[in-house]
This record gives sequence, C-alpha cells and structure tokens, in this order.
Amino acid sequence: MTKIDVFRALHRKRAQGDPLVLPGPWDAATARVFAEAGFPALATPSAGVAASLGYADGATPADEMFAAVARIARAVDVPVSADIEDGYGLAPKELVERLLEAGAVGCNLEDSNGGALKDPHEQAEFLAEVRSAAADRLFVNARVDVFVHGDGDPERAIERAALYVAAGADCVYPILAPTAVLPLLRAGIQGPINMLARLDGEGPSPAGLGELGATRVTFGSGLQRRATAAVQEIADALKG
Repeated sequence: MTKIDVFRALHRKRAQGDPLVLPGPWDAATARVFAEAGFPALATPSAGVAASLGYADGATPADEMFAAVARIARAVDVPVSADIEDGYGLAPKELVERLLEAGAVGCNLEDSNGGALKDPHEQAEFLAEVRSAAADRLFVNARVDVFVHGDGDPERAIERAALYVAAGADCVYPILAPTAVLPLLRAGIQGPINMLARLDGEGPSPAGLGELGATRVTFGSGLQRRATAAVQEIADALKG
C-alpha cells in the first residue's frame, strides 16, 4: 500500500471511542519522536510550524511552509498531512503539486481568511478544484471556521460541511466546536470528523472525543506550545 492508501485506511471503520490520533510535529526532530512512539500518521500544525520558524500564526511565507513540511515528511516513514492554512492564494493545481512535491499525503484547508469566513459556495468550488487536481493522491480535510470566526451556530457548520463533502472533501474539521455540539455535528455531517483536543485538562481526552463522534483528533499548536513551556522551565532553571 502507498502512504496515501494507508492514511485513507486509518480513517475507515473507526470504533467508537477509538479515533485516529494525529500528533502535530513542527520539525523533523519532533516528527521522529512521534513516529518512533508508534503513531501511524502525523499532521503538521501551521501555527506550530510558524512558531518554529520565527513567524506569527498565519504569517509564514508559502515557500517556507512547504519546505518545513518536506523536511518533516522526509524524516519519517509514516504518512504526513499538512496544515496549509487557506492555500496561500495558490491555484489548486499548483497547490496540489507543491503538496505532493513536499511528500504530504493530505492537507487542511481553512474556509476563512483574515478573520472572516469565506463564501461557502466559493470555498466548495475551490475544494472541488483541489480534489480534481489531486484525484486520489491527497486526503483533503476541510476546516469549518464557524466556531472561530462565525456565529457559532452548529447548523451553519453542518451546512458548510455538506457543501464541502459534496465537493469532495474527505474529512471535515469544525475547529473549536464546543464538545456539547459534537453529537449534533456527528448526526448532521457525512463522513469523518476531525476534532481539536486540548492539553490543559479542560476538555475531553481523545478517546472521549471519539465517544462523542470524532473520527480523528488533532492538537493544533498545543504540543508545540507545551514543549516551548518545558524549554522555558529549563531556561529558567539554568539562569537561576
């Protein structure tokens, strides 16, 4: 099986309470740590990669992001999906080519830009063009930003998700959706759902999110921020 075949298979027939857990490496070293720990696939976080490169979230130049993804994918044998924000304004064909050149098997694509939601029909058209250019070579995770930049209405999230799935998205990611609405989202959305897990103990565990309907779980930049906090503690101890 190719890496994309493996990645697709990991999303199929997940038992309730057993979601696909995808840690987010921000460089080659952390990718190797997660792969050697036994995780079957990884998903880069754009904010975590940005921080590792010295940029604010959303400010990483496309060339540097793709180069970082390539270093991560090259460092491990497991499939790597890449968070590429809203696509950096690239045409679908070029976007797909650059992802494949970097060694990615999938991507996250946001439906907002500059803090504002995009028109869902235009976003669906964009996703359809990405799917057409990629054929079966990429797993497309369509992020739904209703709970970040919209009114937080689950029905709006479900409506957007339906358009994106119809356009060919393989998975839907209602980022920062409250745990309480996950069962409603699960009932209204066809196919896999990606949920964000918190590391501060405030939200459900990955298994808990799986019980509520999540197919897969990612962590955003949470792992990178936690690692940075640990480095800060070491720095403070050295200085003190």
